[in-house]
Amino acid sequence: MLNRPFDPETRVVSRAGEPPVRERGCDICVVGSGASGISAAIEAARAGRSVILVDGLPSLGGQAVNSIIGMFCGLYTPGTEGRQLTHGIADELLSELGATGDLHITQGGVMKVAMYNEVALGRWVEKKALAAGVVPLTGAIIRKVNMDGRRVTSLDIATRHGDVRVTATGFIDATGDAAIAWEAGLDCRVQKAGQIYGSQMLVIEDFDDAKRPGWDELAARMNEKGGDYGLMRRDGFTASFPGRNVAIVNMTHIETPLDPFDAAVKQIDGKDQADRTLAFLKQEFPEPFGQARIRAYGLPGIRQTRWIVGAHHLTTGEVRAAIRFDDAIARCSWPLEQHHNREGYVWEVFPPDHIHTVPLRSLTVAGADNLCAVGRCIDADSTALSSVRVMGPCIAMGAAAAHALDIAGAGSVHQIDIEALKRRIRHNIEG
Repeated sequence: MLNRPFDPETRVVSRAGEPPVRERGCDICVVGSGASGISAAIEAARAGRSVILVDGLPSLGGQAVNSIIGMFCGLYTPGTEGRQLTHGIADELLSELGATGDLHITQGGVMKVAMYNEVALGRWVEKKALAAGVVPLTGAIIRKVNMDGRRVTSLDIATRHGDVRVTATGFIDATGDAAIAWEAGLDCRVQKAGQIYGSQMLVIEDFDDAKRPGWDELAARMNEKGGDYGLMRRDGFTASFPGRNVAIVNMTHIETPLDPFDAAVKQIDGKDQADRTLAFLKQEFPEPFGQARIRAYGLPGIRQTRWIVGAHHLTTGEVRAAIRFDDAIARCSWPLEQHHNREGYVWEVFPPDHIHTVPLRSLTVAGADNLCAVGRCIDADSTALSSVRVMGPCIAMGAAAAHALDIAGAGSVHQIDIEALKRRIRHNIEG
């Protein structure tokens, strides 16, 4: 081994005038790298398109990784014998993370869910994106959306290393807040009254899993004693990851405002709620949780803030009626899971044979020809959205948006050959 001395000399630099804007072009630009965004980016790249994947955080993975949600929901039909509804990268996730012991399929409250190691998932996302040829741009915030008529032409983006302009033929809004549509001046929806609460997830360690209370016992004690600890939410659960001696805790409700100053305060308040939650667990259930400690706080887990006006407004009635749309691109059986009450959520569970669908028209933005939204910012009423914004259908939405824009090319995503799209994504809509 050669030991060479390091050159300690430095040089002085300064910025002269306005720095140049770095310009980069691609076929499809995806903004947001959560479940829907990473699915869109990988599918588009595998279809032969050049892809830039933009995210405001310094790493990829979105809420699935950074909010430590801890489980993939909405992949299966209800019941203990539920069948898988979403495929594509979901198959690779289940197989590859399962093979390393970083993902386990377990029976949740109403259907099977896939619990995962968020650290392993983060690395999986990064490696899969790069292997597909996706170009990442992280720590990047949209400053301006440039339009030419009904087409988005480019995004002006701020990063800590300078401004960037990304041009593309097609764009996918996987931001969760409809950021592209909003900054483009296109119509968006927000809750008319009240709000949809998010959750501050946390990971705990040093507990006795064998003595951990069941969901019903925990919820009953929260309802009875939660006020003594200053808890906003009076229901929730803990779920341990097999073989890791850690558990995720979902027992908080946090406000998720769009005002930047309010958002900064509320994310700190979320951690305060998490601290009070652990105090409740330690005091009320000393045998399993008396020695428990917080291992990690997730970033704020946001369920719903602002979403697009699309070509179709998915309704609660359509979800309950299990409508099979002609342009269906995703299937789901997850309950209507409403988090509009401070104290808890409302479940409306479906029978084992129930499957509702998401139409492509709920992804296509009404005022743009080359922009699709995916994930929690598609067009739906708040209750309908509460069922389809979970990770299973989000993965399917990302795949559909990628292929729809690939088919559209320089044309309009509102006028593509739907049958051609359905042939590409048949594994997510048939069977």
